[in-house]
Amino acid sequence: MTFDDQRAALAAVMDRRGAWPARSTWIRRAVAAVPRDTFAPDRLWRWDGHAYVPLDRSADPERWAAELYESPDLAAATQITDGVPTSSLSAQGVVVDMLDSLLLEPGHRVLELGTGTGWNAALLAQRVGAAGRVVSVEVDAGLAERAADRLKEAATEVTVHVGDGTEGCPSGVPYDRVISTYAVDEVPWAWVEQTRSGGRIVTPWGHLGHVALTVADDGRSATGRVQGLATFMPARGTAGPGRSYAEVRGDDPPADERPVARDLAPLRDNWHLIFALRVALPDVRITTAIDQDGVNAWLHDGTSSWTALTATSDHGTIAHQGGPRRLADEVEQAWSAWLALGGPSLYDYGLTVEPERQYAWCGDAATGPRWPVRSSS
Repeated sequence: MTFDDQRAALAAVMDRRGAWPARSTWIRRAVAAVPRDTFAPDRLWRWDGHAYVPLDRSADPERWAAELYESPDLAAATQITDGVPTSSLSAQGVVVDMLDSLLLEPGHRVLELGTGTGWNAALLAQRVGAAGRVVSVEVDAGLAERAADRLKEAATEVTVHVGDGTEGCPSGVPYDRVISTYAVDEVPWAWVEQTRSGGRIVTPWGHLGHVALTVADDGRSATGRVQGLATFMPARGTAGPGRSYAEVRGDDPPADERPVARDLAPLRDNWHLIFALRVALPDVRITTAIDQDGVNAWLHDGTSSWTALTATSDHGTIAHQGGPRRLADEVEQAWSAWLALGGPSLYDYGLTVEPERQYAWCGDAATGPRWPVRSSS
């Protein structure tokens, strides 16, 4: 199968899903003009169930191409550091969704944070045209250099800077649009300051979705709703999630044991609930699995508290908890609060960013319930 075949097959999958946005028809043309594979390095990395293993274009071009075009939902790892992906070509479906959220127009000045391979910047440049400008910031000097080379080879006008994306790029202000290709728990205020009034900021937020914020007329805030659901790589240098469940759990006996009446299935498959819990309890990690008795869940806060929710043969669930917090209690309280709001969709949530505070909200930015944004690290 040729690259043209792979590209066409992926485009057809997106057609069947209705994933090409009707209001941004330019995106499909841009994806065709600067194909994904032309910005991919010759070595990709595939998870084999135990570790990331290399996929070299020269050794196995078909599998290399399949890694890029297998699904609209799959990213391709392009750099591994200490066994962990530190750069990737984002899933095509996610890239398209975020570009649609940006509401980009010809002639716009755009700041991109996280150049990566350069593909997203090339797509941006296709839209803004010769009258616009795309500035991209990449913290990894090696990645920045290689991306700049690919962009030059594609005859694409993008200025690539090496720097910390948290600081934006003051030399090019003001920007009409700002887009981040990595997840943040808190939106850097510099991004708001460097965007014109009425401008738009699109960023993955909280590792579960992306938001589109509009900068207020006075430039003193930015607010907007969640636009889509996906998992994103965090900013380089961001602290990890802390200790693993096993490390937090340790060998001590549980300090508390009690039955749980609630059906745990939504913890596994209801992304609206999962998002709501992420907003209310950003430091709590929830993992689920199914066995012959039902759904089991493991909760921990990365530091000192843990809970195991174990399905029993009589269709019940037992919570075993340890540490200073009772995480099952906290999750149930947040779950009940979500139900009391009517079980809102993740698209009912939004984010407001001000100089001294940030908060998530549900329903209405001014009158709806609020949760202070704090780092999950």
